[in-house]
Amino acid sequence: MAYSETKVIIGGLAHVPILIFIINLIKGKFANKAGDLKGVEFKDKESTVKQTVPKKVEIKPEDDKKNEVKEVVLAEEEKREDEEKNEVKEVVLAEEEKREDEEKSEVE
Repeated sequence: MAYSETKVIIGGLAHVPILIFIINLIKGKFANKAGDLKGVEFKDKESTVKQTVPKKVEIKPEDDKKNEVKEVVLAEEEKREDEEKNEVKEVVLAEEEKREDEEKSEVE
């Protein structure tokens, strides 16, 4: 059964006060929370930052020993890298010599 136009309009107008009540209730809840925050004061965080002077650190003898050990380890690693590079160069040179020999044998 279809409703007439007047019944639909009257039904809509009857529900308007209910909707207004719900909206005011929600608005009141948020207003209470906002009112509670008005009494809270926030401090500037920038004022808590302190500037300090860098301190000079003295090197202890133990630190010197550690540095010496690191230097020895680094020197050993550099030696290994140099040896590996030399080996690669030797391999490359050997391959070039083989190619030259092959070219000479082909020419003859």
